Amino acid sequence: MTVSEIARLLGGTLHGDGSREIRGVAGLEGAGPHDLTYADSARALEQAAHARAGLILVREGTAIEGQTTLAVAHPKLAFIQSAEALCPPVTYPPEIHPTAVIAPDAELAAGVSIGPNAVVERGAKVGAGTRLSAGVVLGQDVRVGSRCVLHPRVTVYPGAQIGNRVVLHAGVVIGSDGFGYVFAEGRQHKFPQLGKVVIEDDVEIGSNSTVDRGSLGTTIIGEGTKIDNLCQIAHNVKIGRHCVIAAQTGISGSVEIGDRVVMGGQVGIADHVRIEDDVMIGGRGAAFPGKIIRQGSAVWGNPVRPLAEYKRLNAHLSRLPSLAQKVKELSEKIVDL
Repeated sequence: MTVSEIARLLGGTLHGDGSREIRGVAGLEGAGPHDLTYADSARALEQAAHARAGLILVREGTAIEGQTTLAVAHPKLAFIQSAEALCPPVTYPPEIHPTAVIAPDAELAAGVSIGPNAVVERGAKVGAGTRLSAGVVLGQDVRVGSRCVLHPRVTVYPGAQIGNRVVLHAGVVIGSDGFGYVFAEGRQHKFPQLGKVVIEDDVEIGSNSTVDRGSLGTTIIGEGTKIDNLCQIAHNVKIGRHCVIAAQTGISGSVEIGDRVVMGGQVGIADHVRIEDDVMIGGRGAAFPGKIIRQGSAVWGNPVRPLAEYKRLNAHLSRLPSLAQKVKELSEKIVDL
């Protein structure tokens, strides 16, 4: 695309050479003369002055002397839109590989693509334009919406429901039994795991993450939520819309999470915690059983506490060695007296 074509696509204000050809996207430091990149911070703008990029997306009202720039309201979002146009995703022909095993009563809509050794069990339904990659297994009565991508070795247990435009990366398991047992008569008895999983539209789940079915109710992942690699979502968890959950986070049973919640890496949430809308939990934060984290809070630590309190506590902890030394010196003086 030419710079002018990209400007028309994004509707921004162009400064510089509109005839230049752009062939791809790149980070600011690695961008070459035919790459598009973006700069949306003061530091990035300093770097952009010396960049080799063919086109730099900047915020409205900004220009960089000697560079071709396109001023837009949200450079990062415009970068995403440009990348979708310049680097379209891989497409697959609507065909079924001869090694795939498809139940006679499974329903496949138009444009479905199924890779080698995939299995679609009886009663399953797959929506239009969905891709099932190599080794994907859909259990009995699974529902998968349209334009989904299930990467290699995804396993969806019987009865799970997956919405439209959902992306499940390699090794994801949807609908496995929750971890529920009752100790009685000297042994562990498995509690029934008979509930469902519902994955709503536009959800993306990273590689080797797991979402357990409800024990008696339903585990729900809300619309637009993004879950990183190696995360565990336990039974009866309800996650709201447009949440972001980073890698190695574990969420215990019956947790309720509101909309637009952000969790850093390795966060641990104990059972029956309630997290309200617009909460941010810092990496390795831990919420104890039954805790309520109120709307709009930013919390960190183990156990989690308000961010300002967490910072003060860390400052005090960093002074403990010098404080211990002072206590020792005072103790010696008292003994001498």
